Order: sequence, then C-alpha cells, then structure tokens
Amino acid sequence: MTTLVLLQSATSNWFQFVLLGGMVFVFYFFMIRPQQKKQKEQEAFRKSLKPGEKVVTIGGLHAVVGSVEDDSTVILIVDKSVKMKFDISAIAGISNKI
Repeated sequence: MTTLVLLQSATSNWFQFVLLGGMVFVFYFFMIRPQQKKQKEQEAFRKSLKPGEKVVTIGGLHAVVGSVEDDSTVILIVDKSVKMKFDISAIAGISNKI
C-alpha cells in the first residue's frame, strides 16, 4: 500500500514538472518570441528611414522626413515652414495620408 502511495506521489511530481515546462514553452513561443521579432522589425524600419518618406509618430503626427541627423534624432517637416526634431524611436510607421 505504501509503495502505491509513493508511486502516485512520484508520478504526480513528475507530471507537475512536465506541466510547468509546457507552460514556459507556450509562454515563450506565444508571448516573448513574437514581441522580440516585432521589436527587431521596428528597429530595422527606423534605421532605414530616408528623407522624403511619409511617416506617422507614436503621437499621431503625420509628417515627411526632412533629414536623419544621427542614429537617434530625425527632423520631420510638418508644413512648408514647420520643422520639428524628434527622437527616432517616436516614429511609429509609414503614413499614407500626406
């Protein structure tokens, strides 16, 4: 009788470890990995910005890239005489509205 209880206890512990490992596996492949991939794509997009591209900022400002000063700042042209300096991480994506 005691061997049966010990056997059930051992398989229960083993099953708990397998279940925990499965949860970590699912969490990584459905949450962490896609976020890392999206972050790498966003970085590549920001590094490939060129003057004349129509962009939108994370605040919703639609503008045209005037120049990229260095790896961290960009000058956006909002209107003919309005230029604004933004951090390159503030660029969300390409805009089709301008």
